[in-house]
Amino acid sequence: MIKKIVRGQHIFKKAEKASEADRQVVTDLMDTLRANLDHCVGMAANMIGVKKRMICFVSDGEYMIMFNPEIIKQSDPYDTEEGCLSLLGGPRKCKRYKKIKVKYQNEDMQVRIKTFSDFTAQIIQHETDHCNGILI
Repeated sequence: MIKKIVRGQHIFKKAEKASEADRQVVTDLMDTLRANLDHCVGMAANMIGVKKRMICFVSDGEYMIMFNPEIIKQSDPYDTEEGCLSLLGGPRKCKRYKKIKVKYQNEDMQVRIKTFSDFTAQIIQHETDHCNGILI
């Protein structure tokens, strides 16, 4: 089900660990991302009012879900600007890393570790920040 996007810095608190019981949230998160694809490439569960560590994003035309993402390594910092559906106004400056290694659980709750780079790494960093209570 497509959910309303929650807006404002005040609503972002550190999210709780997601579990198998939170699988329904994946459907809502993906439906909401698909409904906003013209101006959005990733979402965290707290953007739809669910305080769980879950993100979804589009990378090279493929959708990906991560439960409990944790960036365990990062390299090659750079400065950039990002916008967010949860923020009013234009893009804001932030620091990102060109290459990251992420530990997460897939949709079957299996632990995975994978390295991402470039724009996909930037998306994951942005959404993981939301899970950590950070809004650019």
